Amino acid sequence: MKSNSKFSFKDINKLAIPAIISGIAEPLLSITDTAIVGNIEINPIEALAAVGIAGSFISAIVWILAQTRSAISAIIAQYLGADKINSILNLPTQIILINILLSIFIYGITVFFVDEIFTLYNATGLVLQQSVSYFKIRALGLPFTLFIFSVFGVFRGLQNTFWPMIISIIGAVLNVLLDFALVFGVEGIIPALNVEGAAWASLIAQGIMAVLALILMIRKTPFKLKLTFPFNPEIKRLLSLSFNLIIRTIALNIALFLANAYATKYGTNYIAAQTIAFQIWIFFAFFIDGYSSVGNIMSGKLLGGKNYTKIWVLSKQLNKYTMIISVLLGVFCFIFYIPIGQIFTLDKSVLELFYGIFWIVILMQPINAITFVFDGIFKGMAEAVILRNVLLIATFVGFIPALLIGDYFNLKLYAIWIAFTVWMILRGGILVVIFRRKTKMNEFSS
Repeated sequence: MKSNSKFSFKDINKLAIPAIISGIAEPLLSITDTAIVGNIEINPIEALAAVGIAGSFISAIVWILAQTRSAISAIIAQYLGADKINSILNLPTQIILINILLSIFIYGITVFFVDEIFTLYNATGLVLQQSVSYFKIRALGLPFTLFIFSVFGVFRGLQNTFWPMIISIIGAVLNVLLDFALVFGVEGIIPALNVEGAAWASLIAQGIMAVLALILMIRKTPFKLKLTFPFNPEIKRLLSLSFNLIIRTIALNIALFLANAYATKYGTNYIAAQTIAFQIWIFFAFFIDGYSSVGNIMSGKLLGGKNYTKIWVLSKQLNKYTMIISVLLGVFCFIFYIPIGQIFTLDKSVLELFYGIFWIVILMQPINAITFVFDGIFKGMAEAVILRNVLLIATFVGFIPALLIGDYFNLKLYAIWIAFTVWMILRGGILVVIFRRKTKMNEFSS
């Protein structure tokens, strides 16, 4: 195959389709919780708001801590491309240990200040009470989640998305079954636990996924969970990559925090509608992100093998595929515009607010497609500093000013989603410009 020849559709989808399925597992857990608690008989709106607030905060923690997944994937892929994988056999175990210890520490700190944290989201009364209850249970799974993400990073670096997909499918199915059993109860066997039931369902599913990840990593990779010292020489670069990606993700989560805080300020119905819109947005984001994962996986290997021209070819093909998918998702949502909202709640006031801004969520999908593809490629090439700086600009120059201006004009949920649109345009636009400049100047060469 020539260096500038195209990748086959089959080869790309061999990685992309399993990555899509495994990638949507985490948002699927939250979506399942959201849809089910939104239909409980007692205080469904408050329950929906509580799960939205607590789930958003848990996702923020996970996204911040899970950035080592991309760093692990990039480094392993580069060593695989250079045919030097034996040089880093002890690296994954060392970073997994660091991740688990860090997640335990974060859990201890956040649980101690959990009431104050959710008060910052403008949660009060029953919403605050249920947010705290949900968080204290579900956040126990943070070490499980971080371990799973680390193992997924190992498999991605090895160009394997099949086993993460299997783990994710099992976890998602378990979570749905447990949600119904624990939220609504099983007569004479399990009492209805309502919001706490949703949290327990997610925790149990994550624990089982972690056990499966452990078994498959030992059996299906050259990396064994045997801790050895001294630290691998690459641990310093991995931590540096992770640190910059963590700073990037903190900026990302500032935007998400402000969106939920302002929606809560507008009223319980507003945060409930925002929760539904955001869960759909993040689900589609992770769906599209399957092709971004291919960029992450393949660009790292291509860089390790010094095959720079094909990185450009890869970017064009991935953009084409993700644009097609984003348009199809948009068409699907417009066709089923009304039924989609009714999956989550039947409250007319919440649905009216949701339907008012859902069209913005849909129209953002092509912008998301471009952004996530280049996110993945830059992660694969370990360009963490660029990704960090782009997110800082998008958040503090784009999202926050747009939100404040929209709030000043009392646009409420429209202000939030206009701000998200500006945010994604800046994220994708800047990365495209940088990528084209680097390609034109041949800055990918050694």
